[in-house]
Amino acid sequence: MDNTSGVGVLDKAAVVLSALEAGPSTLAQLVTATGLARPTAHRLAVALEHHRLVTRDLQGRFVLGPRLAELAAAAGEDRLLAAAGPVLGALRDHTNESAQLFRRQGDYRVCVSAAERPVGLRDSIPIGATLSMRAGSAAQVLLAWEEPDRLHRGLQGAAFTATALSGVRRRGWAQSVGEREPGVASVSAPVRSPSGRVIAAVSISGPIERLSKQPGRLHAATVMAGANKLTEVLTRHAAQQEAQNTV
Repeated sequence: MDNTSGVGVLDKAAVVLSALEAGPSTLAQLVTATGLARPTAHRLAVALEHHRLVTRDLQGRFVLGPRLAELAAAAGEDRLLAAAGPVLGALRDHTNESAQLFRRQGDYRVCVSAAERPVGLRDSIPIGATLSMRAGSAAQVLLAWEEPDRLHRGLQGAAFTATALSGVRRRGWAQSVGEREPGVASVSAPVRSPSGRVIAAVSISGPIERLSKQPGRLHAATVMAGANKLTEVLTRHAAQQEAQNTV
């Protein structure tokens, strides 16, 4: 199937954005991923950056920009965020802990949806909060299924190890105890796109006194169920869209 539109510069820009969907890229990595000439890849990436469709992380690598999320929200097509509210609310009510949804943005993870525990001691993470990818169960989940070279870079300076991430992949969930913040524990599980790629992490977090030093034993199954529900929503929506396109 021919994926070109006949407008060469637009097709090449789309190739750049598709390559960045996999995560941050240096110019050299972008050239390899797209097959474009180095000057062309650089020119397109900089032009997309001007329009906020692409931005750069702290290492100067190209990443998808905030304008894409704004356009998706404006079009009402962000099914993940639309479905997240009820799922996180149910997760909070079931575990009696605060629940969050994180997406990776370069070297950080951003809280894009949350359901706070209404009263008592809680771990409050507001929507829009930017946290490190070097610590915490959500960071583990967002890194664990990355390509080997990205995983290796992500482990540099991290509070967790490659062995720990191997355990996350085996179990399908992650936990942390005092890793991101003293006194706070959390449990996270991956949300996957219809293609199977990890695109977000569902988490619950709270004081170690309630969650214990083995929070996964208490809540891993519940958190995984919430994450799987969001994955199912995305898969079902993709199937519906495909069916409509073939009619």
